[in-house]
Amino acid sequence: MTQTDLVTNHQVGEIVTEGKTKVVFGVIDRPDLAMLVSKDDITAGDGAKHDVLDGKGNFANQTTCNVFRLLNACGIHTAFVEQDSPNSFVATLCKMLPYEVVVRREAHGSYCKRNPHIPKGHVFPKLVVEFFLKTSGRKWKTHELPCDDPLMLFDRDGATGVMLYNPAKPIHGQEPFLVLHTGEVFTASEEWRRFGEMARIAVQAFLVLEKAWQLLRGKLVDFKVEFGLDRKGKLLLADVVDNDSWRVLDDEGTHLDKQTYRDGDELGSVFAKYRQVAEVTNRFGLPRQRLLFWRGSGSDSMDPFIEALEGLGVLPSQRVDTITVTCSAHKEPMRAVTTLLASLQDVPDSVVVAYVGMSNAAGPILSAVSTTPVITVPANVGVFPDDVWASLRAPRDVPVMTVLSPANAVLAASNILAMRNPFLYMVLRQRLEERLANTVPI
Repeated sequence: MTQTDLVTNHQVGEIVTEGKTKVVFGVIDRPDLAMLVSKDDITAGDGAKHDVLDGKGNFANQTTCNVFRLLNACGIHTAFVEQDSPNSFVATLCKMLPYEVVVRREAHGSYCKRNPHIPKGHVFPKLVVEFFLKTSGRKWKTHELPCDDPLMLFDRDGATGVMLYNPAKPIHGQEPFLVLHTGEVFTASEEWRRFGEMARIAVQAFLVLEKAWQLLRGKLVDFKVEFGLDRKGKLLLADVVDNDSWRVLDDEGTHLDKQTYRDGDELGSVFAKYRQVAEVTNRFGLPRQRLLFWRGSGSDSMDPFIEALEGLGVLPSQRVDTITVTCSAHKEPMRAVTTLLASLQDVPDSVVVAYVGMSNAAGPILSAVSTTPVITVPANVGVFPDDVWASLRAPRDVPVMTVLSPANAVLAASNILAMRNPFLYMVLRQRLEERLANTVPI
């Protein structure tokens, strides 16, 4: 592939690097940018299997652009700038780090080979993150390797260096086939600190895409990503994330990814999966949602709720619409109802948190006149504990929920919205996974 083969909006420079499925070009007059062009080639087994599917590059590029647009919208720092043509996009030029970061929700592929006691499809409550040293031709600098892209383990003090393992062999009892000094792998002092940051960003990206696929009746079980450093040394999620980068299953358990090619599926069927995934990911995005706080008077402070949102990491953000309504449902019931309905007409996907003193009638009233989830928090329950009964003893067809803690009310409301919101799901699930632990099946 040469510059003359491309129809883009930028002046294409010289080739920076070329791989099996993509070419990276420079951009004339923009030394900070690069252009990534997807090929029609498809490979498996480190290139041992190779075919060309006319048009595959367009679908792969469209998938990558859809993914990166969503990740950018969720505040994840990527190298992606803009789609430039059907088979190319413009990105920040990065110094790529020689690592593949794999995140797993289920046990598949090489993980099952290294851990044969864990059944295929075993679900990990806490995402598994692995690092592989990216190699080519079974070589790393002057070292001959028994395989490409070995699993790498290392300790932070560098006492044992970087240990490399064959990713296709059982890890139990396996000795590293090579132990490298950190200076032979890391290019900067204390580069090991980058691994924690790479793991965090990779987990965030996985969670965003996990929810995006769930909403479209797909199941993301694992993916691999790569990182690079821009000219200022900022770590960016880079390269591509397309149908070669992940395992995705439909709701019948059928692979939508490149696994079908590895398994020898007919090429026309493989090509159809690339088209299908590009079309599905076209629908990736963030919903318009609202968290509506309702108080009875100006003396009902919203500070505990705002602090809870900030503590969750939801605020400050342009991705969650929060508004506060001040209206006494006792004194102005008609205004209360019309105000709520007007808000829901504007943003139907909403959750209401009512924080009202005295008898706290607002929560049950708002719940009775809408299908929107309403969570009520009795404002003075510490002083007047009987106030809680105004919310708990609700009549039939008034499904108001009562939560005493403002922080828990905010979390409950956020969890409801997160069921349809990849950004909120990422924020909340990442916090949850920090305290989870994986168990090994017997």
